[in-house]
Amino acid sequence: MKKLKFNMALIVIPLSAILAYFIYHNILGDPSNFVDGDPANEPLNNNFLGTIYKGGQIVILLLTFQLIMFAYVVERFIAIRYSSGKGDLTKFINTIKKKLIDDDYEGIVKACDEQKGAPGNVVKTGLQTFLSTKKSKDADQKDIYLIQKELEEATQLELPLLNMNMFILSTIAQIATLVGLLGTVTGMIKAFAALASVGEPDAVGLAAGISQALVTTALGISTAAVTIVFYNYFSNKIERITYAIDEASFSIIHSLKLKFYFEDGQ
Repeated sequence: MKKLKFNMALIVIPLSAILAYFIYHNILGDPSNFVDGDPANEPLNNNFLGTIYKGGQIVILLLTFQLIMFAYVVERFIAIRYSSGKGDLTKFINTIKKKLIDDDYEGIVKACDEQKGAPGNVVKTGLQTFLSTKKSKDADQKDIYLIQKELEEATQLELPLLNMNMFILSTIAQIATLVGLLGTVTGMIKAFAALASVGEPDAVGLAAGISQALVTTALGISTAAVTIVFYNYFSNKIERITYAIDEASFSIIHSLKLKFYFEDGQ
């Protein structure tokens, strides 16, 4: 699974760069977007594509970020949806608690199979450990510790899958704005260079520099903003799944400890 995700990065990143280069030169830089059909001239009035093209080569890098972000948003959406399983997590936890009270362990296993997500996998792992010890003898403190350890290990196996590739979205959110600002700085350098030219200022060069400064800033900020929204959305989903796993695990251990206490007291 990890190898698959690693290979995904090797494919997505260079493919996004190639696609961004194609979009910049063949779609944004299409001659029909500019005065007299020449990309060296100003964009046609209200032509959005031509305006973005005037952002310069840094636009390619920003488009690459957007494509990578889109690819990993789709990947995280599918992966987290799969990990959350079927049905409502709150309803699943309440079902587990009810069946624990009724000692309906087969019902819990069935509910986990129907849930088909990370919470169901963790609960089923811990419960199967309990059922295997119960066949040979009554549960004691040592068995409860073993079940708790199994639940913790199962949780630790699920968490990396939930958080995988989140660092890519986090990185894009952080550096997209910086790259946009880099385009702003280089654009302003061009603009001031046009103002400092000998004789009358170069109006075309001045306009090109300002266009690059504004376009790259807008692309960088918008890319970072959208990525942050998705990152926070996925983080909230992961937190809900993790909370459901912890609550289900706590309910199992607490129920077994109560049973051990009363049985030991008798």
